[in-house]
Amino acid sequence: MRYLPLLLLVVGPALGQSGPRVQFSNTTENLRGVSAVSRQVAWASGTHGTYVRTIDGGRTWTPAQVPDAVTLDFRAVAAFSTDEAFLMSAGPGEQSRIYHTSDAGKHWQLQFSNTNPKGFFDSMVFWDSKHGIVLGDPIPDESGKLKFEVLLTDDGQNWRPVPPAQMPDAREGEGAFAASNTSIALVRGGSDSNIWFATGGKAACVFHSGDRGQSWQVYETPMVHGPDSAGIFSIAFRDATHGVIVGGDYERPKEDGPNLAYTADGGKTWTLPPLHPLAYFSAVAYDRRVNEAAARENSSAGSEKKARVKAITPERMFIVGEDFVFDLRPPNNPRRIGAKKKMRMRFNAVSAYPEGGALVVGPKGAMAFVP
Repeated sequence: MRYLPLLLLVVGPALGQSGPRVQFSNTTENLRGVSAVSRQVAWASGTHGTYVRTIDGGRTWTPAQVPDAVTLDFRAVAAFSTDEAFLMSAGPGEQSRIYHTSDAGKHWQLQFSNTNPKGFFDSMVFWDSKHGIVLGDPIPDESGKLKFEVLLTDDGQNWRPVPPAQMPDAREGEGAFAASNTSIALVRGGSDSNIWFATGGKAACVFHSGDRGQSWQVYETPMVHGPDSAGIFSIAFRDATHGVIVGGDYERPKEDGPNLAYTADGGKTWTLPPLHPLAYFSAVAYDRRVNEAAARENSSAGSEKKARVKAITPERMFIVGEDFVFDLRPPNNPRRIGAKKKMRMRFNAVSAYPEGGALVVGPKGAMAFVP
């Protein structure tokens, strides 16, 4: 086992600092959705129908509220430009909704409202602005079997459910978490057809579809589970075979786990790393610049070099804990990054910038940039 050093980096505004830099979101709402379009443009979302947007690299965040949505909790935002974004709210029945704007929030279109009183949306992600997926907790089908609710869009406007008959059975007490909008994972871009989503509660499994939801397989993981508060909270893939899951028990956030695991075969098997102690993690994201550079190197290599490159492909990921972020570059130990104690910042969610680094958000409008 490798025991983790407790390296704490303070938050500050200096551009040359290696720790995160605080950004003032101008809201006190609990933020759980975040989507970084670029280093200049990003959106975040949260409670009481609130969303915030920056178009100047975080120097100014503008808060706003979707009309007639003050009771909604926007757990997910997927943004594509300064003007276009989708919002997903989580809640029982019709409190689970999908909205879209194409004019920077001047107008919002309600695209979908969940009419099943037992429905509860958890996460929303997109391959591109026209093709996306929403995951909801299991609901009984016509025969009474529990099935996860999955919606797909092929035009960015209309949402269709995956027929329950195509979905594997969910276990009693199994669900997905809406903590950080990362319980679903895709490989970004239009050509890949893989979907993964992760579960918790009485089971900690990974569901996988290689054909955009037409067929599914379910894989066991070694992650902690059992109580309703425990399981896999977040899943990410850097390509079709290499992925990571994180989680734990949010009611026991200091417990060691197992709360972190990797796959190198598309999610079929999961391996625990020799890192201890761990903690409860709500979200994980790969550094996009590091990942894309490694993918280009691998694709341009010859067959013999590819084998060597594959073994040493650089990785960087951001893992979000309650009041810290792990900057992890395997096989090295992670840097533990957090705010000064007097700031008492906490975090929920993370979105990686295309240019590298990440934006993290949390309760009371907490927001910080990790270079």
